Amino acid sequence: MSANDNVKWVRLGDYIELCDERNSDGKYAVDDVRGISTDKKFIPTKANMDGVSLSSYKIVNNREFAYVADTSRRGDKIALALNTTSSILISSIYTTFKSKDNKELLPEYLFLLLSRSEFDRYARFNSWGSARETFDWSELCRVEIPLPDINIQKELVDIYNGLKALAEQNEALIEPLSKACEAFIVDCKAKYPEVILGEYIEELTEKNKDNLYSKVLGLSTQKEFREPNSRVNKEELTNYKLVPNNCFAYVPTTDTWKVFACALNKEETIVVSPIYCVFKINNSNLLSEYLNVLFKPAEFDRYVRFNSWGSARENFNFGELCNVRIALPPIKNQQSVINLYNCLEEAKKIASEARDKLKELCPALIQRAANS
Repeated sequence: MSANDNVKWVRLGDYIELCDERNSDGKYAVDDVRGISTDKKFIPTKANMDGVSLSSYKIVNNREFAYVADTSRRGDKIALALNTTSSILISSIYTTFKSKDNKELLPEYLFLLLSRSEFDRYARFNSWGSARETFDWSELCRVEIPLPDINIQKELVDIYNGLKALAEQNEALIEPLSKACEAFIVDCKAKYPEVILGEYIEELTEKNKDNLYSKVLGLSTQKEFREPNSRVNKEELTNYKLVPNNCFAYVPTTDTWKVFACALNKEETIVVSPIYCVFKINNSNLLSEYLNVLFKPAEFDRYVRFNSWGSARENFNFGELCNVRIALPPIKNQQSVINLYNCLEEAKKIASEARDKLKELCPALIQRAANS
C-alpha cells in the first residue's frame, strides 16, 4: 500500500464509517443470514442457527461492506465482502462499514482495492494479538489508497465488471452444458446398439527410431497432453513412441492417479514415453472426437480401475480397452455430441481465461488509478 507523491493518496478512514444497524425488530430471518469467505464473497452461513436469536445480528445493506477482523487460520487472506444484493444479516462479531459519500469514493472501486492479494498481505502483516491476530477497525482506517476522480473510478469499475461478467456468464453455462452432454450420451446408449471397441481400434507401436520428432509430451489427470514432469533428453528419443495426428495415447498404470489418463492428439505428430499405449481408430463409422468424449466421465474412470489388473502395479492394458462396449450412433449424432462437448470446453476455457485476466487486471487498474 505504498504512496506516490505525484498522485492523490488519502487515508481510508477519512472516507469510510462504521455501520451498526441491528435486526432488533426481527425484520430479517434465518434465510437472510450470511457468512463471509476469503474469496471476498458473502456465502450461506455454516453455523447451526437452531434456537439462535437474530435480534443482535447486524444488517448489511446494499453497497455496504463487512469483514472478519480475525485473520488467524484463514490462509493469509482476509474475509471481506461488498453486498451487491438486497439487505442481509451477518454475525454481530463482524465489522460493517460503508463509504461516507458514494460520490467521492465509489464502493465498487474501494472493493477493487480491498480484493487484491496485496491488501490480504497488508492486512495479515498489520494484524495483532497473541491467541488470535486481528486486523481491527483502526488499522483499516490507517490504510492509504489512491483516490482518482469519481468518473475515473467508474471507468475502472466498468472495465473490471465487464471481464467479471464474461467469466460469470460462461461459468453459468458449464453446468447446463455438462448435463446436456451427459443426457445426450445416455440417450445414445438407450437408442443405439453397443459395439465392442476392439473392432474399431488398433494399437500403434511405431518408435521414433530416426529421431525425427522432438516434441515430447506427457499426460495429465485432466486427460490432456502436457509438458513432461521428468527430465527428457531430447537428443535421444529413439525409444519413444509416435502419436500421429488424430490418434490416442494413454497411461496403462491406473493405481497411481485413479483415472484413465488418455488424450487425443489434435496437433502434429508428437512422441510419448514408451510405457504409454498408443492407438487409433481404423473404422470410419466411429469419430475419434466422439470416442474421446466417452473417455471423459468419472464413470469410465471407475470402469477402467475395476478392470485393471496386476500385483505390484495395476494396469489397464490394450486388450482390456478392446473389451469396452460403447454405443455407436450414426455419424451425425456423434457429431452432435462432439459439438455440445466443444461448447462446454469453450465455456470452461473462456471462464478460466477471464478469471486469470481478472487477477492481472486488478493491479493494473489500481496502478492506473494511482497515476491518474
